[in-house]
Amino acid sequence: MVVVLDNQDILSRVCGANDDNLKTLEAELGGEVLARGNEVRIERAGEEAAARFKTVINGLVDAARSGENPSSEYVKALIGTIGDAAPTGGASDPIRDAAIHIPNGFSRVYPRSRNQARYIQGMRACDVSFCIGPAGTGKTYLAVAEALRLVLSKKTRKLALTRPVVEAGESLGFLPGDIMQKINPYLRPLYDAMESLVPFEVIRRLEETRAIEIAPLAYMRGRSLNDSVIILDEAQNTTKEQMKMFLTRLGQGSRSIITGDTTQIDLPKRVDSGLIHAVSLLKDVEGIHFSYLHTADVVRNPLIKKIIQAYDHEKQI
Repeated sequence: MVVVLDNQDILSRVCGANDDNLKTLEAELGGEVLARGNEVRIERAGEEAAARFKTVINGLVDAARSGENPSSEYVKALIGTIGDAAPTGGASDPIRDAAIHIPNGFSRVYPRSRNQARYIQGMRACDVSFCIGPAGTGKTYLAVAEALRLVLSKKTRKLALTRPVVEAGESLGFLPGDIMQKINPYLRPLYDAMESLVPFEVIRRLEETRAIEIAPLAYMRGRSLNDSVIILDEAQNTTKEQMKMFLTRLGQGSRSIITGDTTQIDLPKRVDSGLIHAVSLLKDVEGIHFSYLHTADVVRNPLIKKIIQAYDHEKQI
């Protein structure tokens, strides 16, 4: 499969710095991707890979002609959306429209599926947004990325991240240290997400200026957070009372993002999940957005998708 380009500047943008985009195409599609003269081609690849290659190159060309320098992340995003009903590229490309550009961030964050793009647009459109989906679908990562964009671009004053502290097979009492040291492992995934998006110095500066706060859900009680973006992670482990408490913390100029996986509830038996209850109770409330991610949206590691499918299959037997 050969794609001929008539503009050397477009060709350079399509290939990326040090041909990173072509290397990503090779890794994702197989075969060998080469740029020769004014041509980009894929060799030693099957018909399906060749067709996917052409679709991605066309998307990269559209982005380059719009004046952008598409990155390897955008290549992965295009590959992830091949086969969706809406076309990629063009003047109104939902993948590019939903891209998250974090000031001082490592790179622009692109959704890897149409569902992820809808999730990002929902976070931007509504003051309260829910995202429900299995592990590895980018629920927390995209929420943190969008929140950092808002704070670092000074569109909001503060970022608050919280999780319920629920023991999953181990007891907090057996962990060493004081209460904050015991709680830290529960909050570590939120730091991991931030550290993959911006330099540590940026996080430290936000903490020093109190523009960022990470705390257990219990610490949110009695507060009203104004001009803030508040993320509730692992919301499936909230009780109905905790969920109501969290949702009513929303102050003037603030927005809440609630993420959870209803297949991984660690609450004691006979305790209803606040996330499941909220989705049922609030589904018709105007101004609240609900996003649903599925196994097909898993981006963490290809094996994760297979693991989730295996567990889902076991439930059906």
